[in-house]
Amino acid sequence: MYQKALFIFRRDLRVDDNTGLIQALHSSHTVLPCFIFDPRLLQEGRYSKNALRFMLGSIKDLEAQLNALGGRLYMFSGLPHEIIVKLIGEEKVDAVFVNHDYTPFSVRRDGSISTVCAEHGSTFHQFHDATLQVPGSVRTQQGKVYQVFTQFFRAASKLPVEVPVPVEKGKFYNSNVPDALDVIPEFDHNNPELFVHGGRSNALEVLSDLSRFMDYDRMRNIPSRMGTTGLSAHNRFGTVSIREVYHSFRDQLGPDHTLISELYWRDFFIQLAAEHPRVFGQAFREKFDGLPWDNDHARFKAWCEGRTGFPIVDAGMRQLNVTGYMHNRVRMIVASFLVKDLHIDWRCGERYFARKLVDYDPCVNNGNWQWAASTGADATPYFRIFNPWLQQQKFDPECEYIKKWVPELRGMGPEKIHALEEHIPAKDIGYPPAMIDHKAEKDKTLIMFRSV
Repeated sequence: MYQKALFIFRRDLRVDDNTGLIQALHSSHTVLPCFIFDPRLLQEGRYSKNALRFMLGSIKDLEAQLNALGGRLYMFSGLPHEIIVKLIGEEKVDAVFVNHDYTPFSVRRDGSISTVCAEHGSTFHQFHDATLQVPGSVRTQQGKVYQVFTQFFRAASKLPVEVPVPVEKGKFYNSNVPDALDVIPEFDHNNPELFVHGGRSNALEVLSDLSRFMDYDRMRNIPSRMGTTGLSAHNRFGTVSIREVYHSFRDQLGPDHTLISELYWRDFFIQLAAEHPRVFGQAFREKFDGLPWDNDHARFKAWCEGRTGFPIVDAGMRQLNVTGYMHNRVRMIVASFLVKDLHIDWRCGERYFARKLVDYDPCVNNGNWQWAASTGADATPYFRIFNPWLQQQKFDPECEYIKKWVPELRGMGPEKIHALEEHIPAKDIGYPPAMIDHKAEKDKTLIMFRSV
């Protein structure tokens, strides 16, 4: 039994069904719960202010959860291993508990924590908490991680998912430890248009009644309808556990509902990234690292700003820039357009999304971009190239989504908007003509991929 354990919250901003926290409470006389703001994650241009805003809201909610249990959240700013050394010395912490994360940065960070704990006589414990199954535990008969989602899903979905465990009232340390209470205002970023707000209470509200998602399979591709749950950011920051989400889906929607398979896509991308960390910066299918990208800066800038002259693409990018969110169908369209119409390296798009998404998750974002770019595991074939004109006709036929985010086109009827492929818009509406010819760029893409 440890005398005083430190539990560090990271992507698990809740007390209920928090594996590492519950283990710390079971194994220790008292637990000091903390959050450490690592300055390396806050470098300009390398993080999403929208995701940070969501995280801060979730931390404030977490404080209330701890207060209700008689505890408090201690907040520090600095390198985690240095903060831990200080707490081991000053507060006599004899054990440190965390939940696993799987990015290369996280693995290096936790390696440093493990080292300083060993050097200073404190025990370091890590627990798997963020996925339905432990990454790497679902393998082929040859002992390899699955690279095809349907095969992974077939195997993983047969395994039981642990039932969520509420936290029991434990002994939380509650004394004067010098911390950094001014950390939150210093990095605060307010976006009144943010798509979804942080905090466990907001996630539980969604999970309390999922009946409106019974028709999810049909509605999920219609960007003008709010057919998605909005839980992706909550999954990213762990305001609810993935097990709570899974069992809520299963109990209310049934074991075969499409939303459950979406959770396994998340597991699929995380286990691939954990097994093959080179995907952060390199193509999973290594031969595609040799693709001859154009990387035209002006075209990339137009894509980022939603000024390509392709209405469905521009609507998606403007939605992202304003709200920190983009409808999933439109994410696929804009990603395909960047890679296969503009011939810009998928990593440029991956980094741009990383700076904007409120639900930014490195493993999932990487997996989705490599899927769209045809460079990843079980990716869309390189010759499958979305036609943005046909996509908008199929999924936004009345242009409701387009008109919401591209106000220049509100005075035009749907038939004219869909015909902009062949007609240059009037100059007075302020909307640019299509910047490229889709068919010509499609042919170029086929040649480009066949060349490697």
